[in-house]
Amino acid sequence: MSKINLFDISEKVIVITGGAGALGGSMAAYLITQGAKIVILDLFPESVEQRVSELKKISPNVIGIAGSVLDREHLDKAKTEVLEKWNTIDVLINAAGGNMPGATISEDQTIFDLKMEDFKKVSELNLDGSVLPSMVFGEVMADQKSGSIINISSMAATQAITRVVGYSASKAAIDIFTKWMATEMAFKFNGSVRVNAIAPGFFIGNQNRALLTNPDGSYTDRGNTIIRNTPMKRFGNADELNGAIHWLISDAASFVTGTIVPIDGGFSAFSGV
Repeated sequence: MSKINLFDISEKVIVITGGAGALGGSMAAYLITQGAKIVILDLFPESVEQRVSELKKISPNVIGIAGSVLDREHLDKAKTEVLEKWNTIDVLINAAGGNMPGATISEDQTIFDLKMEDFKKVSELNLDGSVLPSMVFGEVMADQKSGSIINISSMAATQAITRVVGYSASKAAIDIFTKWMATEMAFKFNGSVRVNAIAPGFFIGNQNRALLTNPDGSYTDRGNTIIRNTPMKRFGNADELNGAIHWLISDAASFVTGTIVPIDGGFSAFSGV
């Protein structure tokens, strides 16, 4: 009797929006080593080309498509291109997202200084930028009666973290969209398409490095506050998201849908006292 590997994800076709970014790129680099076929979707052609070039050193099973996750026509064309090459789409990881200064309240500002135009842009990128790809690529999964969609939430979605009001609001919306979409897929497509999210804690990247660390590498006041409230007493590494992503993609999570998995060093478990 042959053994069944519940964690085997080889040959799965995985679309990663924001795949040229730090977190999406780390996921892509890991998943391609597991035998997956990777589709990098990102806004800037040069970033997509660079990421694809890096991944091709590992495996030829990668393509890149540049364009906006907010452009339905672009997403439809990307879907057609992927299906023409590999005939299926098994997984969508909605890793595109971000923040803007105008949707953030600095230490010398109040909520009344919020720039609504930037707030709307952040909300659109983080929420609509996950909803639209889920509609386009999720329809393929619904038709073929199998698939997994993974959204990216945040610790900022469930509790008030100072300054990042626009980002927090949009990631809170991702949480309920994840649960809603999971329920919709389960009720109407026989539970064959699963929808989950991961909620990263605090990871140092190019976008937040100056906010969390000083030029000499020591932590800023904000960085120290986060560490004090993280039981594991450190920031996360991007590759520490990969295990949960792998599990949610695989058959090992076949009865898991509508969940939001914290990957945060205990931040969400700690009361602060």
